[in-house]
Amino acid sequence: MSLLSADDVAVRFGGATVLDGVSLSIEAGEIVTVIGPNGSGKSTLMRALLGIVPVNRGRVVHSPGLRIGYVPQRLAIDRGLPMPVGRFLSLPRRHSAAKAAAALARVGMAGLEKRAMSDLSGGQFQRVLLARALLMQPQILILDEPTQGLDQPGEAAFYRLIDEVRKETGCAVLMVSHDLHVVMAASDRVICLNGHICCEGAPHVVSNAPEYRALFGLGTQGALALYQHRHDHDHDHDHGHGHDHAHPHHIHETPDA
Repeated sequence: MSLLSADDVAVRFGGATVLDGVSLSIEAGEIVTVIGPNGSGKSTLMRALLGIVPVNRGRVVHSPGLRIGYVPQRLAIDRGLPMPVGRFLSLPRRHSAAKAAAALARVGMAGLEKRAMSDLSGGQFQRVLLARALLMQPQILILDEPTQGLDQPGEAAFYRLIDEVRKETGCAVLMVSHDLHVVMAASDRVICLNGHICCEGAPHVVSNAPEYRALFGLGTQGALALYQHRHDHDHDHDHGHGHDHAHPHHIHETPDA
């Protein structure tokens, strides 16, 4: 059974359809990345899968007792409110000091329990959000553009950390990313979204799919050049989900958005 799945999901805000006919499933241990232009519904999809946003059609199914760790795209902290890191980690669920310290150490933030959240750099803030997600002992991590606002070395370090966590814990990772180079290097499967799923599959196949190239305005050479940044390491898990070809969904000529 999949950890999490969506079946023919549609989401509308007012009269506007943001997602239409979206179906997907996430299996244990895999890293799946959702890409798409601005306004394509990526964050809405994450929130629908989490149950934060209601769906107007279709259904979202979680495996029984599914533990989810969530790192949002942004989280506003009132700078006038001195919230120490240790206190933040116990919201909304209290954790022991030892568990909080271990989670901070795991993300390279050991000893910062008393530091104010408002004093953290962008990279430190995202690592604390990840530590809080890991305290849930998640079976799946859902990350909505977790490196937004970080510089390139910070992005690379954060994605390396995510891959290490996946290998250590066996959790699945579902993330939204805007960095196509990283996506091709770090994902087992890529889903191209533009209100609907345009195509999905293994990175090396999706990078050459016409729907992908249309979505990002890439010629054939552009897509191939992107994929030359692909990883040169093997993941620990051989998932064998049969995603060795790109699956077009409701194939349209997809305009840039």
